[in-house]
Amino acid sequence: MDLTHPTQENVEYMIEVIKTKLKMATAAAMQASSFSVNRYEDIQELYDIVVSKQNFSISEIEALVSELGKLRNA
Repeated sequence: MDLTHPTQENVEYMIEVIKTKLKMATAAAMQASSFSVNRYEDIQELYDIVVSKQNFSISEIEALVSELGKLRNA
């Protein structure tokens, strides 16, 4: 997938990968469509962090989920 273009489809793809990789218990509540392409760079930054690591500590997951929550549309 070409993530160099800020499209809603790319945003949704990255959110789904983040949710899967973090094994989020609240993944159902975190709809990919709740994220705007306007926050593309921030979402891509989180995505890059998540896909670069194999394992996460509880505190890392909490911090990433918190950041993800901040990027969600109000």
